[in-house]
Amino acid sequence: MQTKKITLLSGDGIGPEVSLEAEKLLKVIEGQFNYKFEITKKDFGGIAIDKYGIPLPEDTLNTCKNSDAVLLAAIGGPKYDNLPREKRPETGLLGLRAGLSAFANLRPVMVFDPLLDSSTIKKDVLASTDLIVVRELTGGLYFGNPKGIEVKHGEKVGFNTMVYSESEIKRIAKVAFEIARKRKKKVTSIDKANVLDVSQLWRETVTQVSKDYKDVNLEHMLVDNAAMQLIKNPKQFDVILAENLFGDILSDEGAMLTGSIGMLPSASMGDGAHPAIYEPVHGSAPDIAGKNLANPIAMLLSAAMMFKYSFSDEKVYNLILNSVKNILSQGYRTKDIHQESRDGVSPTKLIGTREMGDLICKELAVSKSKV
Repeated sequence: MQTKKITLLSGDGIGPEVSLEAEKLLKVIEGQFNYKFEITKKDFGGIAIDKYGIPLPEDTLNTCKNSDAVLLAAIGGPKYDNLPREKRPETGLLGLRAGLSAFANLRPVMVFDPLLDSSTIKKDVLASTDLIVVRELTGGLYFGNPKGIEVKHGEKVGFNTMVYSESEIKRIAKVAFEIARKRKKKVTSIDKANVLDVSQLWRETVTQVSKDYKDVNLEHMLVDNAAMQLIKNPKQFDVILAENLFGDILSDEGAMLTGSIGMLPSASMGDGAHPAIYEPVHGSAPDIAGKNLANPIAMLLSAAMMFKYSFSDEKVYNLILNSVKNILSQGYRTKDIHQESRDGVSPTKLIGTREMGDLICKELAVSKSKV
């Protein structure tokens, strides 16, 4: 029996709803596989601000550090937008990543065949798209100094600094190349080397690291071209390596290839000294919170990634993934991926958050019995 300590950060908005579906999934796995989960729930984000005045309480961070993995649902909302930056939910997220030394963000973009009609992109362009964005998570503009807003010559001036050291670039590049070795052996490194000095260093350093991975093909691509190519021909990509800002933007663009940002999971990890963070890419969507409308699939797939990367269990990962595929193949959809009626007949079956979670859990149980 494997005992795993999981810290669950349900957060804000639709976070608690999709978290409940993840808990149901873990109970199925616990009942049918050799696992026992010790789940500790902690306040983080907006709910922590409401209770304690800060987004990341010390107790929450310490609990995360002492777990085997962290499951994070979603944080934030309009009610916190006017707070000082240091007290906003997003600052808490940066603090959590820094506190767990999570420098690598993995965002897979997998287009499921049953959802080819859910995207605004042509089906023949999307079909068979399966890529992963490896985003550097603790450097760049979000963390560089100096930064701030000052008054100069009688007007406000805002500034941020994009900073990367060779060591930061090397460690994230190694993550990308190692992942590529287990996939199609191709890395596309994103930069703006024709304009930015820091991008010139990025390109030089990634090229240097690639010499230790002669079995992996490396190509460099300017970020503006990459944004276009993701829409034009997403199948050309396998592993996309990018610094923090570029990776943030491109991964969200990639999310829409799937038809909904509610479909994409992610993992944020470091060198193994601290637990990894698993979270859906979507936000807290406060406008639909409590209405049984949210898509829980990204949260469930984030839990699946936890088994793959933190627990080294490809079997459970694949069973969860296949359960999601099977339910989608049967035509079940939450509102974000539901196809509207044509001639009075809808090609898909509209269901809610809880129902989608129930169906995937039931499918997982059936899939396990067939193994």
